[in-house]
Amino acid sequence: MSSETSPWTPVRQGSVSDLIAQRILEVISSEQLRPGDRLPPERALASMLGASRPSLREALRTLKVGGFVDIRHGAGVFVADPSTTRTLREAMASEEMSLTELFDMREVLEVPAAGWAAQNQDAERLALVEEAFQRLDEASRADPVDWEKLRDLDAAFHLRIVEAAGNRFLSRTQGVLQEILAQGMETTLQMPGRLEKSRQEHTRIRDAVIAGDSVAARRRAKAHIEAARRAALARVRGESAPLGDGSLGQAHPEASSGHDGGDGR
Repeated sequence: MSSETSPWTPVRQGSVSDLIAQRILEVISSEQLRPGDRLPPERALASMLGASRPSLREALRTLKVGGFVDIRHGAGVFVADPSTTRTLREAMASEEMSLTELFDMREVLEVPAAGWAAQNQDAERLALVEEAFQRLDEASRADPVDWEKLRDLDAAFHLRIVEAAGNRFLSRTQGVLQEILAQGMETTLQMPGRLEKSRQEHTRIRDAVIAGDSVAARRRAKAHIEAARRAALARVRGESAPLGDGSLGQAHPEASSGHDGGDGR
């Protein structure tokens, strides 16, 4: 990374450790680093900031106490989850939530978020939605398919849409929800016919969001989640019935029709 583009410019005069901590917080708050991202190695970061390693360590200790970074000995320093995210994750993890409840929550979050993303038309965030879609679409056509990678890219696509809605709390909630859904659950995209249907639904959602059609974006997100719910329940129950026959819960009308919502996932 060149000095012109690096966020790690040398700190000015003052309490060096405080200035270092402030610079790191600026990088985090500008979203150049996200929760879970690793900071540069100590020696390299101290050099980029024009500071001594002891001053950097003092700054990192301060940030750790404040809950802004996690210091993992032998692994490095990582951006910590915001306290609201940690609290939410702990609360949700402590509850025995059913699969139905989790998909209900997805619908509460993702349906309005898709509409807001389409309405807001934030060019920068929509570019990230498009990038996430292209990566997901490419991975879905790979031979052989890397199912774990595909699951992660699927989650990333939906998270980018929620981020494009412009509500940070929604983004944090969605991230935690995706983590919980992924824990202990194999991807349902391996079910017969599911991958192609999911690809079609993702395309429809992306098209509506990019086009600024908030009504269609909400409708297609809802149909997609309900189809995903049916597929997940079918997998849990070990059933192999066709996903669009209505035998696994109440489907949204568009999930089994030829309308914009698309087929069941």
